Amino acid sequence: MSRAAFFNLKGRGTGSEPGNRFEKWHIDWDAGMLEEMELSDPDHVRPLPRTQIIRDDTRSLITSNRSPDIGFDASLNPYRGCEHGCAYCYARPYHEYLGFNAGLDFETRIMVKPEAPALLEAELSSRSWRPQVLACSGVTDAYQPVERHLKITRGCLEVLERCRHPVAIITKNALVIRDLDLLSSLASHQAAAVAVSVTTLDAGLAGLLEPRASRPEARLRAISELAAAGVPVGVSIAPIIPGLNDHEIPAIAEAAAAAGAKFAFSTLVRLPYGVKDIFSDWLERHRPGEAKKILDRIREARAGKLNEAGFGSRMRGTGAVAEGIQQLFRVSTQRAGLNRADFQFCLSIAAFRRPSGGQLEFEFL
Repeated sequence: MSRAAFFNLKGRGTGSEPGNRFEKWHIDWDAGMLEEMELSDPDHVRPLPRTQIIRDDTRSLITSNRSPDIGFDASLNPYRGCEHGCAYCYARPYHEYLGFNAGLDFETRIMVKPEAPALLEAELSSRSWRPQVLACSGVTDAYQPVERHLKITRGCLEVLERCRHPVAIITKNALVIRDLDLLSSLASHQAAAVAVSVTTLDAGLAGLLEPRASRPEARLRAISELAAAGVPVGVSIAPIIPGLNDHEIPAIAEAAAAAGAKFAFSTLVRLPYGVKDIFSDWLERHRPGEAKKILDRIREARAGKLNEAGFGSRMRGTGAVAEGIQQLFRVSTQRAGLNRADFQFCLSIAAFRRPSGGQLEFEFL
């Protein structure tokens, strides 16, 4: 889909439908073709990009991570694709493995795993499972809009709460506070921590950049309510996009700390595969006067490229721009009193008890 044909869709991060890099054929409907269809058929109506919920019958839930620059070794994701529609989302290309595209398909064709809680309980019951911190939302957000109705993430938390199994959640949706009962129970056993992602404090920018995620004020309220409930909570100032939101790092750190956050971490924007074009298009639509400057700044932080996948540098970048951002983050979080640590410091496996035959079997670890 060309830019002129389907951009500026209300509530969507992108209007493009790029070709799948694994597919040979792709029809590119440009604006002229759509106009011609309308002239030949006066009753023609362009289809609205409605969200489709597609059942995912995966038979396993916990996935392993071998990346040395990610702070967890195992994760679970109740959903694939994400309706939040963040224009910069590094996870967009994962949808291409499913036969979809990284543009509109990623945010409108959501794969859901209704059996996730049962699969999780089965995997935690296995004698081969060794308890460790499970990251929830390692790829796409476990609290995206469809969770309000399906409650798959809540079902997984119910399993984890019965087992007292440690979980670390990253989300940009205030819906997480719905599950304060389970999270506070887990936290009483040092088995829960939450990081709320705050990319900007500008509600207008957030509405364009992350159209179906909670607005910044709601995310800060979520931090406050999590802290009040005794759940260790921090802020993920991510992604940092040089030239767009890096100047907000001090204000975000201060606001998150005032709300009750105790720790913070950050990552530099990552634009793999087709995400480079999707985000570049977003800039041209919403920040036309700044697009070149922002892309050039990203290249300066990425060794002349818009993305680099090497371990060690992919999360932080390299060069003077990246070092300046890291220094600003360090100073800002120190001044705000935020601990620059990962989830591990407030999580423990000591209270874990393995589910077995419908009952819970205690273990002394």
